[in-house]
Amino acid sequence: MRIHELARPEVFTLSPYIPGKPADEVKRQLGLERVIKLASNENPLGPSPRAVKCIQDLASSVHIYPDASAFRLKTALRERYDIDADQIILGNGSDEIIMLLGQTFIRPGDEAIMPHPSFPVYRTSVLLMGGRPVEVPLKDGFLDIEAMVSRVTEKTKMFFVCNPNNPTGAMVDRSRIQYLMDNIPDHVLVVADEAYAEYVEDPDYGDMLRYLKEGRNVAVLHTFSKIYGLAGLRVGYGLVPADVAAAFNRVRLSFNTNAIGQAAACAALEDLDHVEKSRKLNAQGMRYLSARFTEMGLKVYPSWGNFILVDTGRDCQKVFEGLIRKGVIVRPTTPWGLDTCLRITVGTPEENEVLVEALEATLEELA
Repeated sequence: MRIHELARPEVFTLSPYIPGKPADEVKRQLGLERVIKLASNENPLGPSPRAVKCIQDLASSVHIYPDASAFRLKTALRERYDIDADQIILGNGSDEIIMLLGQTFIRPGDEAIMPHPSFPVYRTSVLLMGGRPVEVPLKDGFLDIEAMVSRVTEKTKMFFVCNPNNPTGAMVDRSRIQYLMDNIPDHVLVVADEAYAEYVEDPDYGDMLRYLKEGRNVAVLHTFSKIYGLAGLRVGYGLVPADVAAAFNRVRLSFNTNAIGQAAACAALEDLDHVEKSRKLNAQGMRYLSARFTEMGLKVYPSWGNFILVDTGRDCQKVFEGLIRKGVIVRPTTPWGLDTCLRITVGTPEENEVLVEALEATLEELA
């Protein structure tokens, strides 16, 4: 028997996650001097200067293990959200938290409700534990909360809400969240993935924190990888009921967030000016790209995140390859089943202009 045949059968139901192509790889392969990466929803401004200084100051102490309890970071988050420290969980990015929640709560045969297309780690976290993902199609790019709730059964253990949704950027408003919480049974843990919430400026945004404070079974997930610009340090966090945190912490590894990441996250939380600057730059870029794509006759999905889903009307892989040759990396959405769309991160004004020119040229070549 070959060694791969000893692997759990659930492993072979999974599709490998395909990240955005690295800029350095494209430079090497094509011999380009400059490559713009607008594929992974990173903050084009980078991290807060306070976080950068913190990283530099701590560089000489990386031989010391991090604080496994993350006291300073949990204290900062406790003060930010006005919840108890024992309601805060941390992970090596919010995707690790999703995986660990699956390990904690999903048994073989259990079900989890999730939108489709959406963040693929939801499906992975369930399948790997022998559970059954119940994928409910979006409606015009938006989560169909009513349809998702209708699929809940006694076997349902988790219910994923990606808000704003990745890859469409759609927001779930207050009324839809209220409908969900009015109709979800108590045996289901609602996992609200709010990775892009800091970019939302709409007052009708349906955040889930108040339901957690009311004592509901809700896990609210955030990350330092997006608006805070710390994607390379991999720090995510969740705000959860204390009993959920107690179970979660029995599953996670002791040092699943590193020392520099914890400290830089604290510094990033304090720099409200950098967050606001990032938010304003994103809103400006979103308006510009939406208008230009519309002028080009392309369908643009409404987005409340830091990225836009645009339907090119043709094979997105060919458009992606055409843009690559011009030094622009975006995200083809074929893995989500969207064969004509691209997910494009909002960049700096200069990057956005380069992207638009490259896209116009590519579409003309493919016409």
